[in-house]
Amino acid sequence: MTTKPSPIPSVWARPQREPDQPTLSRATIVREAIAMLDAEGVEALSMRKLATRLNAGAASLYRHVATKDELMELAVDEVAAEIHVPPADGPDWRAAVGEAARSFRTTALRHPWLSSVLGQAGLAYLGPNLMSFNEQLAALFTAAGFPEPERAIETVLSYVMGISTTEAAWLSTVARSGETEADFIARLMPAAQQAAAGHAHLVASYAEAETAAFDPAALRDEKFTYGLEVVLDGLALRLAR
Repeated sequence: MTTKPSPIPSVWARPQREPDQPTLSRATIVREAIAMLDAEGVEALSMRKLATRLNAGAASLYRHVATKDELMELAVDEVAAEIHVPPADGPDWRAAVGEAARSFRTTALRHPWLSSVLGQAGLAYLGPNLMSFNEQLAALFTAAGFPEPERAIETVLSYVMGISTTEAAWLSTVARSGETEADFIARLMPAAQQAAAGHAHLVASYAEAETAAFDPAALRDEKFTYGLEVVLDGLALRLAR
């Protein structure tokens, strides 16, 4: 006897139900979930708390979203629509990919939970916005002449997601302190300098953070750009071969 394969466990693989309340829809649920995720993080999100915020019963939510995993798929795909990818017919593939990478980073810092859950969101790549994002990147790399555009996409996104996850975690820590980023660093600096005694490179690095012109946001931008350029340099060499 042949057993039928199990259905694909993704919210995108089943039809959307009609709303049972005039004000409650999948789109409303996802918007409120994103607001919760942005404000409180993944661990704070639950279907029960979300239902309370929407002034609805949990059963009403489950008519539209079966599980928290499905809700995360929907939330990830919704914010993916904020990422801008330039058209593939431009004259400079590096500039276009760089613009897309910076847009991804901006989106990831606007939604600090995004990068850390993107790879855990089940079959989130079935979502229309993420599929469009990947298709647009593939078009960029194909037009540039890369024979395996998916490998180039993976390389760029691995860098951007990795650094964005670290950066978002740092900014969340700063936000919990109630201080500005510069003030938070200044408060940590005496202990850091004491621990770094005898390590010349670290001492020099910490000295920069004490200058009047020190701008932590600008420094983060500079670090991101440096790493991105290194990645693009490597891809350019690969393409030239």
